[in-house]
Amino acid sequence: MQRPSWEGHLKLSLVSCPVALFSATTRGNDVSFHLIHKKTHSRIRMVPHDPKLGAMKRTDLQRGFDVGKNRYVILSKAEIEAARIESTKNIDIESFVEMNAIDRVYWDQPYYVAPNGRNAMEAYAIIREAMEKTQRIAIGRVVMHTRERVVAVEPRGRGLLLTTLRSHDEIREEDSIFRGIPARKPDRKMLAIAEKIIDQQAEAFDPADFTDRYEDALRKIIRRKQKGQKITAKPVDEDKAEDSDLLAALRRSLKGGGDTGGKKTTRRKTARRKTASPRARTRAKAKRPTRRRAAA
Repeated sequence: MQRPSWEGHLKLSLVSCPVALFSATTRGNDVSFHLIHKKTHSRIRMVPHDPKLGAMKRTDLQRGFDVGKNRYVILSKAEIEAARIESTKNIDIESFVEMNAIDRVYWDQPYYVAPNGRNAMEAYAIIREAMEKTQRIAIGRVVMHTRERVVAVEPRGRGLLLTTLRSHDEIREEDSIFRGIPARKPDRKMLAIAEKIIDQQAEAFDPADFTDRYEDALRKIIRRKQKGQKITAKPVDEDKAEDSDLLAALRRSLKGGGDTGGKKTTRRKTARRKTASPRARTRAKAKRPTRRRAAA
């Protein structure tokens, strides 16, 4: 059973509901490595090191805030703790906003919100159902790991999803990035072809279709190395030069349906072939004009 990341109360005005937060994501499946000495094969430990005194004990260390070259404001553990906000163990709902009111750039870490105990069920159900009926997202605050976070709470399935939100000063201004993009409209003919290419590749989103191919390849290499097989690196294919004739490239993409480089397109084409009857395929073949196949 997964352990909760946080336990406390979800408060809506005078209504209080005991809840527990469970992380909605995991990094447990990531491939991770340790630093190993190439001769002894011992795992390396990182030891604090002072340029003048050498290796140090962690008890000799303190925290400093950089205020200039080789200048620091030193804070003790007690002084840092003085800035901590008292943990009230409450998720205090302050307001409600429309479902699409929050810019996606502000969304951060998701948590499942579950009722904590039998006595929480009724209040939990009322809060969740009311939010579902009104199609609103709750905005609140919670102290997690000594830090106060602004959070969004929304209905999800039979439960609630809490997502921590980034603060405004964590978001970089987009104007400095997009300033160099000219404000001119693209060619209508090329735009129409691009829209058709998008329509060709439109389908329902399924996250199960997307895996980390790099990590999958790493796992295969690890298994091969365990069996004593020799590993050789493949040459990296460099991207081809950009097509100077954009219109021609768009037309070739439209004829070929695009090259996604994955198995997803193959599955779609196979499914279409299976659904079409032999008679329908024969009629379609008779109507199809003969033409030379575009080179990839």
